[in-house]
Amino acid sequence: MKTLSLKLDDSIFTETEHVISHIKKSRNRYINDALDYYNKVQKRKLLASKLEKESRLVKNDSLHVLHEFEMIDYEG
Repeated sequence: MKTLSLKLDDSIFTETEHVISHIKKSRNRYINDALDYYNKVQKRKLLASKLEKESRLVKNDSLHVLHEFEMIDYEG
């Protein structure tokens, strides 16, 4: 486990202290859980962005292949 020094805005610290006092979770565990969740959200956004970019790259080829399949259906 790594040790980290962290500066928080006063309002975020106060709100965090209020929340963790009610959920009975340590500050360390709460921050670890929050970062884990935020990392997962960001990974999904990165993946969505990559998928969108790659979809644009193959868009014309995909439409061409789709058109070819449609022609086979009509001929067959």
